Amino acid sequence: MSASTAIPADERLAAFNANIEAADKDPSLSPETGKQMDKVTLIRFGAGFLVFGLLWMSGLAIVSAVLLTKHLQSIFGPDVEGLTGVINACTAVASLVSNLLFGTLSDRSRSKWGRRTPFIVLGAILGGVTLFLTGMVSNAVAITIIYCLCMFGLNAMIAPLVAMISDRIPMNVRGTMSAFFGAGQTCGAPIGTLIGSAFILKPFPGFILAGVLMFLGGIVAVIIVPKESSADFLPKDEGKASDVLKSFIPPKFSTAHDFYKAFAGRICMLLSYQMITVYQLLIFQKYIGLDDTAAGAAMATMSVITMVVSLGGSVVAGPISDFIGRRKIPVVAASVLFAIGMAMPWIMPTTLGMFLYAGIAGLGYGVYSSVDQALNVDVLPNKEEAGKDLGVLNLATTLGQMLGPVLMSVITMTLGYAAAFPISIVFALLGCVFIMMIKGVK
Repeated sequence: MSASTAIPADERLAAFNANIEAADKDPSLSPETGKQMDKVTLIRFGAGFLVFGLLWMSGLAIVSAVLLTKHLQSIFGPDVEGLTGVINACTAVASLVSNLLFGTLSDRSRSKWGRRTPFIVLGAILGGVTLFLTGMVSNAVAITIIYCLCMFGLNAMIAPLVAMISDRIPMNVRGTMSAFFGAGQTCGAPIGTLIGSAFILKPFPGFILAGVLMFLGGIVAVIIVPKESSADFLPKDEGKASDVLKSFIPPKFSTAHDFYKAFAGRICMLLSYQMITVYQLLIFQKYIGLDDTAAGAAMATMSVITMVVSLGGSVVAGPISDFIGRRKIPVVAASVLFAIGMAMPWIMPTTLGMFLYAGIAGLGYGVYSSVDQALNVDVLPNKEEAGKDLGVLNLATTLGQMLGPVLMSVITMTLGYAAAFPISIVFALLGCVFIMMIKGVK
């Protein structure tokens, strides 16, 4: 028995509540310990968030940005825009459900290994295995079902880890921690695209690598991040099944206006982002006019550009946000940058236009992802339900991921690829409007 678990449960619960109350009053204190966090612990959290985002996003991007489209084309022919949109819509619905589900369940968990850790480990196993299996079947329904299961595994990792920012990180460094979280994802996406482009002619080993990276994301994060305390002392829910279902209900709009403004802003930005990201290979093939080999090479170059600028934006923006005490300004600036970048291939339908998009929009998305998560934590209406409420906010990401490819498929099949870029710009700028409307966060 550890020293902490030897303390009576009522004393541990009292200390738990006291630590949260102290952190609410002093932004330099950790909600977990009620004390200031030392540099080594901060570094471990930052490294864990960074590695997690880098590994899972690299694995997912190998499949989502390159190999899934190529796998579908090898089975059904070159015109897979509609099928791609349907598959992404289904998997986004799976993400929508699973993010809220695992955020809420981890809030209610009373495991001796902590509230969040067991879900992360199990999610890593499910996500890694199913991401690999996505490329091993040739039936559209089977591909969709397996890919949906992968989203359940992925969100079983993401929802609890994001909730840790609220559970364990002092408010005055959440922007920096969010930057690490965002930097991993923004760098992982182009790295995954770069790796995927190398396997464009031989997808099988690429699917294997993708599954391994997804699995390692959760496992390595749990190893690096400081061990979570046991949650067995927290009061257990004795209510009926209906009470459990009620815990999934989002915050009331009348008492959480800023929460829903952040929600709307995130939907718009992610919709804009996903419209182009998921269709990169098809854009190079059908809008720019490249063959598979040239498209793979162009995507590799684009990935390197995106990785460099996104990393720079992520590393700088989070600490600056903490230093100036502002969240909205970096998020709005990032959205504007993203819109400018989106205009480049619209004006110049060439490989150069896509490279400029990668540089300018990549910088914007790096800044956005590094600060947006901290903004989301700051607008939470109830810290005790952080997992569930962050799950609701992460539904905005899921809705963007769902609506972006669906909208893109409709646009490309009716108006053509050129029309997608100005529409994407409108959504990015609309996201700015919602973020500027937030009143409770500077």
